Amino acid sequence: MSHHTISHRIFLAGATGAIGIPLTRLLVQAGHRVVGTTRAPAKAEALRKLGAEPVVIDVFDRNGLIAAVSAARPDIVIHQLTDLPPGLDPARIAEFVPRNARIRREGTANLLAGALAAGAGRLIAQSIAWVYAPGPLPHAETDPLDHDATGPGAVSTHGVIALEEAVLGSPLDGVVLRYGRLYGPGTGIEAAAYPASVHVDAAAKAALLAIDRGTPGAYNVAEESGELSTRRAREELGWQANFRLQSPTE
Repeated sequence: MSHHTISHRIFLAGATGAIGIPLTRLLVQAGHRVVGTTRAPAKAEALRKLGAEPVVIDVFDRNGLIAAVSAARPDIVIHQLTDLPPGLDPARIAEFVPRNARIRREGTANLLAGALAAGAGRLIAQSIAWVYAPGPLPHAETDPLDHDATGPGAVSTHGVIALEEAVLGSPLDGVVLRYGRLYGPGTGIEAAAYPASVHVDAAAKAALLAIDRGTPGAYNVAEESGELSTRRAREELGWQANFRLQSPTE
């Protein structure tokens, strides 16, 4: 039986984000049943048009989220929640950092509680690839994260560490995708601007592949550079950085 014939019930938290939208399209194309969350009632219709079943929920509403995940009865839960300014507006990033860290801490804990209550088998979560502790490059997934981070980036780093520890320490099969810096539709950045970058379509494809492939653990998901080793994602997930979605035909 090939990977593509198994249909899963998927709960996608953060379905209208920069990765969430292409991921929803990929999941529906692959024949999975998708329940996708958004905070905005106005975005529910967009999800329905993509073929997902929308749920309007605030991830900080713990009981509501647990009820929503349980009702969806997913076997796979995917965490693509972020709280970032529209188009990743650089002038507004600073005010969103504590909010995004809170999503990584509390949102992840609430989503994990929902996944456990629903009896899901695997939790796939978005992380980032630039919180490794200083050390020799390229960084592999086995390198330590920067637990001693101080300064402006520390809030973000410690939020990421909390997310990863929750996901990888859970009784579920936890997969953490350490994404490079995102570019492409919905990000406000048209081309790779950093050495370890990743297009949102390729980022979404990694989450799709992680449904049926890959042992639990962390995966660097970025274009090849001297900063990160991406061998694990390429070998275990069969991931390729040059993947792009075909434009939807009107």
